[in-house]
Amino acid sequence: MSCICLGPKRAGKTHLLKALQEPDSIDETSYSMPTIGTGIYRIHFPEKSPNGDKPRPPADVTAAQAAPPGGGKHAPKFIQVLEIGGSMAPLWRQSQYFEDVKKLIYVVDASNLCQISAAGVLFYSILTEPRLQKVKILLVLTKMDYSYRQMRNEALLMLQMSKLQKQIRQQLTIAEASAVTKVGLDTIYEWLKRP
Repeated sequence: MSCICLGPKRAGKTHLLKALQEPDSIDETSYSMPTIGTGIYRIHFPEKSPNGDKPRPPADVTAAQAAPPGGGKHAPKFIQVLEIGGSMAPLWRQSQYFEDVKKLIYVVDASNLCQISAAGVLFYSILTEPRLQKVKILLVLTKMDYSYRQMRNEALLMLQMSKLQKQIRQQLTIAEASAVTKVGLDTIYEWLKRP
């Protein structure tokens, strides 16, 4: 699997991946159980964003990197993402999950400031993993519908992102998302499409 999704327990990985896989399947009443083990999600890239707008590339993408409008001849149609449950965090590094990984989505619950320090410790252990030194990383602050704007800044501060981005080898992109309101899903689709 060339793309994996990690994060602490109850960060919102399953909800986010289900929303990416089928945006209409998640709403305010949706509930998902914590993943025990792994799950595979086949995410098809929509021609329109879940909000009805034309998808925009993430802010750190140049026009040359962005996929051509309408999907283009060589643009991928879908990607498979392997979700590894947060309860398996002690086994992440000892397993074969990191073999041949090109992209990694790391999910942090931005509405739960108590969990962010633990999420940061897990994230730092991933960044030091030798098999992941060339991987592209998307840090997703989820549950933005439950958090207020300042919580995003507090989360980034607690994760020490400004300092960390200067010290790591990996290409890191940060996105805010909500599986319920669909905010940020177009940014994630565009990041997943990039080579």
